[in-house]
Amino acid sequence: MKISVIGSGGWGTAITLLLCSNGHSVCLWSYRKEESERLKADRENREFLPGITFGDADITFTSSMEEAAAFGEIIVSAVPSKAVPTTAKALGKYANGKTLVNISKGIDEEKLCRLSETFEAEMPDSVIAVLSGPSHAEEVARKIPTTNVIACKDMEKAKELQEVFMAPSFRVYTNSDVAGVEFGGALKNVIALCAGITDGLGYGDNTKAALMTRGIHEITRLGVRLGAKAETFAGLAGIGDLIVTCTSMHSRNRRAGILIGQGKTLSEALDEVHMTVEGVWATDAAYKLAKQHGIEMPIVSAAYRVLFENADPREEVLSLMTRDKKSEADIL
Repeated sequence: MKISVIGSGGWGTAITLLLCSNGHSVCLWSYRKEESERLKADRENREFLPGITFGDADITFTSSMEEAAAFGEIIVSAVPSKAVPTTAKALGKYANGKTLVNISKGIDEEKLCRLSETFEAEMPDSVIAVLSGPSHAEEVARKIPTTNVIACKDMEKAKELQEVFMAPSFRVYTNSDVAGVEFGGALKNVIALCAGITDGLGYGDNTKAALMTRGIHEITRLGVRLGAKAETFAGLAGIGDLIVTCTSMHSRNRRAGILIGQGKTLSEALDEVHMTVEGVWATDAAYKLAKQHGIEMPIVSAAYRVLFENADPREEVLSLMTRDKKSEADIL
């Protein structure tokens, strides 16, 4: 098939290589013309995936959204969540009616909605699907065994897309719970930031285990209120993605958190990581959604205060540890 990948960061590049290895022809779109030309000349994404060459992969490089939209039978969006609204508008102009697979993980900050909903608003004639799960670009590009889930309201389309992405090193399951898959992918980044902060503070495995366990409960609580199925958060897009993002140094969210825990400001941490840290913007969105819907999310609230109100991380951990006594059974 002909497939267009919109966004040439690490994840967009890794997915491009995966699709090419599956025999598809790919058009890789870059936001900047000079970036597109550099990728074409180098046959390598030296900024985000150094050391992984494109070899003889069938890739067309462009910075023209119109060209990319015309090329692909399927459109894969791999842009940062902050760029989704403008990307959706452009694709609505050039690609409405084509199947779109969003592989970005985040929340539309302005509308406080899921990214697939942003695409649906601009591409009403398109089928929108979501690919998510525990998948560091660095490992996918190196063909390290990885498992993801493709979610779509149309299960026949989900099965078709499963065939497109499935590979010996990339196993794909299907799911009809688009909301659950999206909220799991977006909100685990908040918990991963917090996991990094606890690492930066010098806390241990006990702390991280507690944070991850209570974090998935918060994610589930908000997700279920907003239409997701609780069981989805026990799967790849929930606990699976949470585990990998909270424990790996590939995780830019965890790395940014470590720097904040060590005393760097948010701005300093973002500059040092030098890549999109989705957890920052997901924290802002999740905090607002929790307020809007009356959902108790103490970890998310603590993260918000650290990131946006300059609260002391150690004080926030102490506050979480000394909250009123509760029953573990009361989680949703």
